[in-house]
Amino acid sequence: MKSFKYLLPFALAIFCLAPTFAQKKKKYIVNAYVGGFRGLVKTEEIDVEKLTHINYAFVNVQDSLAVLTNLATDSTNFRKLNEMKAAKNPDLKILISIGGWAWSENFSDAVLTETSRRKFAKSSVDIVRQFNLDGVDIDWEYPAMRGEEGNIFRPEDKQNFTLMFKAIREELDLLQKEKSRSFQLTTAVGGSKSFVENTEMGLAQPFLDYVFIMTYDYGGKNGTVGHHTNLYDYGDTPDGSSADRSVKNFMAAGVPANKIVLGAAFYGKGWEAATANNNGLGEQRVKAVQGGGYTKLKDTLINQNGYKKFYDKKAKAPYLFNDSTKVLITYEDEKSIRDKCKYIKKNKLAGIFFWEYFSDPKEYLITEISKNLD
Repeated sequence: MKSFKYLLPFALAIFCLAPTFAQKKKKYIVNAYVGGFRGLVKTEEIDVEKLTHINYAFVNVQDSLAVLTNLATDSTNFRKLNEMKAAKNPDLKILISIGGWAWSENFSDAVLTETSRRKFAKSSVDIVRQFNLDGVDIDWEYPAMRGEEGNIFRPEDKQNFTLMFKAIREELDLLQKEKSRSFQLTTAVGGSKSFVENTEMGLAQPFLDYVFIMTYDYGGKNGTVGHHTNLYDYGDTPDGSSADRSVKNFMAAGVPANKIVLGAAFYGKGWEAATANNNGLGEQRVKAVQGGGYTKLKDTLINQNGYKKFYDKKAKAPYLFNDSTKVLITYEDEKSIRDKCKYIKKNKLAGIFFWEYFSDPKEYLITEISKNLD
């Protein structure tokens, strides 16, 4: 009893301080797109403890249904991803991503009527239910405007894009009651102003947990060579493309900052420029040249094999230029990732996502994200 008397004040002090000790830093979203379209996913190579979300790419859209085009492979991948989650990161969210560049041609038909939307929404959520996943991501490239050649698009897509999310959210709410846990609905959106103009993001966002802005694949204006994943505008153009401009456009359209997830490219894009002026930046494109994933770029091209590295301080973007071949490669590196992480914190965004996990197998960039967004 005597020892207890002396321990009591200490115990009370610990109890009072407990909320402070338990308080955690803000949890930022770190979302990786993982390409199941290639076949079996090497889940053992995923550093899952550095992630909060995985978007499994892709699920197809056929006859107003969300369809797994290779059921044997996809079901195996879902099983392995769930096993990885259970063993290493139980808080991980695994979502199916529907569409993508190659499989967006049938979205417009799938969401054209209330009946077709219900059918599409139910089939999407049925996949989540069947494979014990955590939600749905929509990657429609693009509503009401052309994406890949042959895609169906119509003016009504603008309203139907919103109504599609409403229908999916209602199906997810039914699943939530059934499973007694929450499920997420997200979307990957084009970073262009035209995407904002052809959608109703302010009306759609209440149904969404997060909006992943694809702040990459920009390029220069009018067929010129430019950065593809730059944080800020550059050059003298008043209407340039950049992550900052995209974020501001979506916020102006009604998407709150705490739902916006900033995109990073784990791959480079290459162009042959018409001249070597200004290291190719702003020059006319001659032809596309393979860029490759960041691990390949860092290990074989950066300041090697005729390529010299430059960093555009205004755009906050690195690039390589080969003076003899006039090839410029625009990409993301550790410094640009740090700059994007600072931007996310400063502007109180939800976090970061990237395409695609296995483009950087040595984890140069995911490690940098982990250091800067904890």
